[in-house]
Amino acid sequence: MAETKKYYMTQDGLTKLEEELDYLKTTRRQEVVERIKVARDFGDLSENSEYDAAKDDQAFVEGRIVQIENMIRNSVIIEDNGDTNEVNLGNSVTFKELPDGDEEIYTIVGSAESDPLEGKISNDSPMAKSLLGRRVGEQVTVSTPGGDMEVEIVNIQ
Repeated sequence: MAETKKYYMTQDGLTKLEEELDYLKTTRRQEVVERIKVARDFGDLSENSEYDAAKDDQAFVEGRIVQIENMIRNSVIIEDNGDTNEVNLGNSVTFKELPDGDEEIYTIVGSAESDPLEGKISNDSPMAKSLLGRRVGEQVTVSTPGGDMEVEIVNIQ
């Protein structure tokens, strides 16, 4: 039997998923049902683009519901163990690019709540994999789409 994928996330990330699931089940699902009802009234379903679009939307919503339920069912909450000696899941890491010294801060989270624009990177990303287990002061080679870069870890929170 295949091993079930675990979804690592913070308590905040789990709460956001639960809120999205509630919205999809109570509000969005009903909106789509209403769109389908209205589109049916337009007549011939074989040439009814509104009906097709509503059905596509329904498939998306139902698929997302199943996906979120699976993520919640297989979630593993990232506990803050207070250890800032080495980079772990849930830590915020400040590092500077070498040699020019530009500092960046990223929080390493599970893939379910990663958002690079918000400074949250997935533990499955090449950058996070390079940083996990490292300590302040260590120099690390990080793989990026633009090529490898050297960084020095400045702070772990």
